[in-house]
Amino acid sequence: MGRNAVWTSIAATLTGEIGAGRYRPGDKLPTEAELARRFGVNRHTLRRALAALAGDGLIHTRRGAGVYVAARPTDYPIGRRVRFHQNLRAAGQTPEKKLLLTETRNADAREAEALARPPGAAVHVYEGVSLADGAPIALFRSVFPADRFPGLLDALTETRSVTAALARGGVPDYTRASTRLTAKLASPTQALHLALREGAPILRAVAINVDDAGRPVEYGHTWFAGDRVTLVVTPD
Repeated sequence: MGRNAVWTSIAATLTGEIGAGRYRPGDKLPTEAELARRFGVNRHTLRRALAALAGDGLIHTRRGAGVYVAARPTDYPIGRRVRFHQNLRAAGQTPEKKLLLTETRNADAREAEALARPPGAAVHVYEGVSLADGAPIALFRSVFPADRFPGLLDALTETRSVTAALARGGVPDYTRASTRLTAKLASPTQALHLALREGAPILRAVAINVDDAGRPVEYGHTWFAGDRVTLVVTPD
């Protein structure tokens, strides 16, 4: 039997076991060493099989934690009010955010225009990874006017919630003024953070959120893992 047939057979076996419920969504697979011993192959052959399953969206790797069966896609409403924690809890999942970057810098031309600020105005930047039940589902970058929210970065670091941080800054409610959705392919860095293969499909959402007076408070980019999120457009 050729090497290609070996890894293909392993992939088919694991696919069947996932489909039959031996490994359920969110379950951790045995280690590479354990699977290699089970199938009597070296790790290179096993990794080809696992790569095939990852390419089909059946599994994903959490860096330093192992290989997990992919959960069912998360329904994520895109409406006038979008709340990350609220959406995931409503879907029966546990929300979490991993912080990658907070900084204050000068806005670029597009950020200044979106936030109705003069060119080069100071902005706060908040970047991270959104997770559902421990699995990464999206990368995000949010930009806020620094002059209006001087203490926002401290609030974001403490709460990991844009809604809570803006409330502390005097904005108890905000809504989406616009959202643009574009299909993309994951860059190497995006693939690493989202536990995807490079070039995997992702969906980019670019949004401007405003307060009750219509003033921009957030300019956000979100890159969703295409196989883990179903965006639901709602009229609310």
